Amino acid sequence: MTLVVFDMDGTLLDAQSKITPFTSDTLALMRRNNIAYTVATGRTLQAALAPLAQDQFNRSMVLKNGAVIWEPTLGSYSHHHLLTPIEVNDVLGAFIAQDLTPFVFSLETGDHHAVYHAALRDNFEKKLANLFESERELPLQPLDSMPSDAHVINISAMGPQDQIEPVMEFVANQPHLVAYSGMAIKEKGLAWLDVHHSEGSKANGVKHVAQLQGYDEVIAFGDGDNDISLFKVASESYAVDNADSELKAIATQVIGHHDDDGVARFLRERFNL
Repeated sequence: MTLVVFDMDGTLLDAQSKITPFTSDTLALMRRNNIAYTVATGRTLQAALAPLAQDQFNRSMVLKNGAVIWEPTLGSYSHHHLLTPIEVNDVLGAFIAQDLTPFVFSLETGDHHAVYHAALRDNFEKKLANLFESERELPLQPLDSMPSDAHVINISAMGPQDQIEPVMEFVANQPHLVAYSGMAIKEKGLAWLDVHHSEGSKANGVKHVAQLQGYDEVIAFGDGDNDISLFKVASESYAVDNADSELKAIATQVIGHHDDDGVARFLRERFNL
């Protein structure tokens, strides 16, 4: 049995963060041919559901880069990897030392997410907060109101590359942490950063789903460094044309650009749809 796994932003979704009509038609063809598919994304559940709502993503969904797995048929999470209070404090200290504003993502009662954040200073931080709250429907709360026993999934930030890199180096030396990063606003030299528990990778999340549900083959699509672990465990891996060079280097093949239905066009050929 084969499971097709899509990254969302920069891969399955177009530049407007939507599934195009052509891609939607392709997913319908996959359903008619009994080809199973799901997503492995850095998004939270709230952020993932809206773009996927019309295309029957009803299998286990790997969210927050593998930190949590959502079961649509059960309406609940089946699996998660959280940061310990000590790890949260250590990561927050590393962010503050580099003058980065942390956004702390937590799993709240009732399987909902919330974001706790420090004071917003720059315009790009305010825009990021607005993205979380308005587009992705994540309630924002002050960092000093976060409970000491909060269920923290990941800690994120956006900032200049030279402030991001020391945090990446710090995380690399922590045995139970992993950091993902990439360019956010290239012309301004701003990068994004996500820190997770090291077991909360896309690879581990997808392996967990595949083993439980009997899939012996995984075909993966992605574009960024948070897809590297997934590509390493997939039977076949395909990087879109706009992907990071490091991901392209380990891919089975480089396919079309995400904003030109690259994934969907490849699927039609790969599965003779």
